[in-house]
Amino acid sequence: MSGADGGRPLLITPGDPAGVGPEVAAKAANSMGLDAIFVGDGAAIERWAGPLPRVDAVRPVRGLALLDPGGASEPVEVAAIRCAVAACLSGRARALVTGPIHKKRLADRGFHHPGHTDFLGELCGVDAPVMAFAGGSVRVALVTVHLPLAAVPAAITVERVLHTARTAAEALRRQLNIAEPRLLVCGLNPHAGDGGLLGREEIEVIQPACAILRGEGVDAVGPVSAEAAFLMARGGEGDMVIAMYHDQGLAPLKALDFGRSVNWTLGLPIVRTSVDHGTADDIAGRGVADPGSMSAALTLALQLTEGVV
Repeated sequence: MSGADGGRPLLITPGDPAGVGPEVAAKAANSMGLDAIFVGDGAAIERWAGPLPRVDAVRPVRGLALLDPGGASEPVEVAAIRCAVAACLSGRARALVTGPIHKKRLADRGFHHPGHTDFLGELCGVDAPVMAFAGGSVRVALVTVHLPLAAVPAAITVERVLHTARTAAEALRRQLNIAEPRLLVCGLNPHAGDGGLLGREEIEVIQPACAILRGEGVDAVGPVSAEAAFLMARGGEGDMVIAMYHDQGLAPLKALDFGRSVNWTLGLPIVRTSVDHGTADDIAGRGVADPGSMSAALTLALQLTEGVV
């Protein structure tokens, strides 16, 4: 399976050198026979991939190569993302696939973003990229992401629900060729508020947003309870679940599809996918990490850019 598209390589940033990212990236890329460039800590990558041809810039390659941005004034995993995004924006690379970063370790070193998504948005000049997941039996997009649960209700606004749903619908149409995407929009509260008995966010925010979407021609069903939304999605009655907060979307998704689902960032001018797991420090360095999610992320990146010149 080639990762090249008109000479443009796939870029892989394995993430935190101390985590499982270099291991799963090497295992997945080797097993898939990709034309790709690893961008990251050379020693960590070659520990698992073996000696690789070195390049000093993103260019067409045959097989696997390594670009090490070491020596930068920021952590190597951050420098790698910055380098890879620039190459994708310039058209020199086909897509970016990322391994896990460790948010706390990076925060302690001055990195002020809560994760990949916001940083990618800054690098791409996009105010509010949308975190979504695909590749398994269901797809999910998140209205809010890394917020304390107590802060979520105030963050659920009509504008935020609309932005997430519109961005998701456009990505499904443009990148997955689903002509008329069906969105299943979750309520915030149990039983989608139960007619106001368990909360009014559904009545005052989510229901009006769904009405606006339907007026725009988007097939938006909701607000529906989260348990109903996931059952409907798994049964083929929707193309993407729009979840109101992180665990509402990711707890059922990972229970169903852990290792198959892929973090897919929507709303960027580039294609970026990633694993659905963290740095797994408890098993890092032992050689036992499962590369399944990385393989799925690489496969989705290729699928999303198939035929794109």
